[in-house]
Amino acid sequence: MGKDIRERLAELGLTLPGASAPKGAYVPAVRSGRFVFIAGQIPLTGGELTATGRVGAEVSPESAKALSRQCALAALAAADSVVPLEAVTGAVKVVGYVASAPGFLGQSAVVDGASELLIDVFGDAGRHARSVVGMAVLPLDTPVEIEIVLEAAEDPAV
Repeated sequence: MGKDIRERLAELGLTLPGASAPKGAYVPAVRSGRFVFIAGQIPLTGGELTATGRVGAEVSPESAKALSRQCALAALAAADSVVPLEAVTGAVKVVGYVASAPGFLGQSAVVDGASELLIDVFGDAGRHARSVVGMAVLPLDTPVEIEIVLEAAEDPAV
């Protein structure tokens, strides 16, 4: 992606949040070779869950899509804590977990929020492989959780 990543975020009206502190015995992100593995991110505002509940019941699909986008932005912040975003060359994989009410079948559309953010930020380099899973419940009663793998330039000083 290169040095204009922060300019691109600003153009999109986005502000990179601070990386969230882990909610357990793990780290927010780990770099291994060219890859940055980002722990599952949940939608937080001011350190608190932005919303709780299951999509299709307490949370609308439209709201959940926006929460998914918020999770992806948090994932970029987590990545930035281990490698400068300027070194990121693209997205590799997204895994989305959606707490789903019985009968809710729109999980893929919810996770489109995260996928679209990566494409908005990185352009074609933001296109990625993806898995989406519907769950009965997620940690802390969050409606969505997003996990991302990014690729970075070999030289972290890029």
